[in-house]
Amino acid sequence: VQLQASGGGLVQAGGSLRLSCAASGSIGSIGSMGWYRQAPENQRELVAVISNAGSTDYADSVKGRFTISRDNAKNTLYLQMTSLKPEDTAAYYCSAQVGSSLSFGKGTQVTVSS
Repeated sequence: VQLQASGGGLVQAGGSLRLSCAASGSIGSIGSMGWYRQAPENQRELVAVISNAGSTDYADSVKGRFTISRDNAKNTLYLQMTSLKPEDTAAYYCSAQVGSSLSFGKGTQVTVSS
């Protein structure tokens, strides 16, 4: 499975961005999908996850501000981010569970200015 994230950029605090992640390859084998982020000198952390059935879960730090969704017909994963804070600044990576393996795409940078 290949994953390509896009939609990052520079935004002021309080602003919004929508990230997209296009999946290709062995699409039928994908289970849950998610978004991770990694800020400089920090470990990569899970931001949000969505199952094939549409069940979602979020990190406490983004609950109520971020919304994860997926369009299985378009093989695309989304992350709608609102009320962005400077601490949301990070490289964001989409992920796909394929069997027991977790695949990541290249990141897209999100920078939130104060």
